[in-house]
Amino acid sequence: MTQLGFKSNTGAVREKNEDACFVIPGQNVYIVADGVGGNNAGEVASRTVVQGIAEYVREVPLDECGTDEEICSYFIDCLAKVNDEVVTLGQNHRENRGMATTVVTAYIRDDKAYIMHVGDSRAYLFRDGELTQLTEDHTYVNELLKSGAITTREAENHSQKHYITRAIGADIFVKSDFNRVAVSEGDILMLCSDGLYGEVEEQQLVDILGRDENMPDMCGQLVDAAIEAGGRDNITVVLVKV
Repeated sequence: MTQLGFKSNTGAVREKNEDACFVIPGQNVYIVADGVGGNNAGEVASRTVVQGIAEYVREVPLDECGTDEEICSYFIDCLAKVNDEVVTLGQNHRENRGMATTVVTAYIRDDKAYIMHVGDSRAYLFRDGELTQLTEDHTYVNELLKSGAITTREAENHSQKHYITRAIGADIFVKSDFNRVAVSEGDILMLCSDGLYGEVEEQQLVDILGRDENMPDMCGQLVDAAIEAGGRDNITVVLVKV
C-alpha cells in the first residue's frame, strides 16, 4: 500500500505552467515532465509525453515484464514512441517547432523502484532522514562538472545551468537513462522538476520530507517553499511513500 501526493504550480514569475505530471496508482507508475519551447510549445510537449506514457502503460501490459532487463526495454520502447509523437508534432505544426520536454518516470514493483529519465527533471529517494538523488542531470553544466572544468559552487551559479543536453522531442532518436533501486517500507520517492530543487536548498527538502504528514500536504509545503524562495520557474512534485 503506497501513499501518494502530487502538485504542480506556475510559480511566482512565469505566466504559463509548462510542467505536467501524471500518476497511475493501479500500475504504480508516476511521471513528471518539464516542457521547453516558445509560445505554448513547452506545454504541448510535456502534456503529450505524460499522456503518451499513460496510454502506452494502459495498452501494453507491464506485468508481462518478468525481469529487470525486460522492464528497462519496456520503458525504452515507451519513451521512443512518445519521442516520435513530440517530434512529429513539432514538424507538422509551425507553432510547435523546437518544442521538447524533460521527463522522469518511476515504476514501483515489489521492493524495487525503476527510474527512467531524459533531461534534468529528477528522482530522489528519502530514507531515514537522508535524501539521495537517483538521476543524473542531462545538462551542459553537469558535463562541465563531471569533467572537472568547473566546481560545484561554480555550477550552482553558472549562466547556462538550465541548458539541457537531452530532451524528448529534441532529436529523432532519444537516449534515456535507466536506474533501479531497492525500496522498503517508509521510503519516500520524490519526482520533481527543476523548479523545486533549483529554488529549495537540500536541507530544507530534507526537513519537509522528514515531517510525519500525509503526502498531499507535504507536496503543498514543498511547492510553497519553492515559491517563497523566488518561484522563478514552474514547480511540480510527485511523492510516493512506500
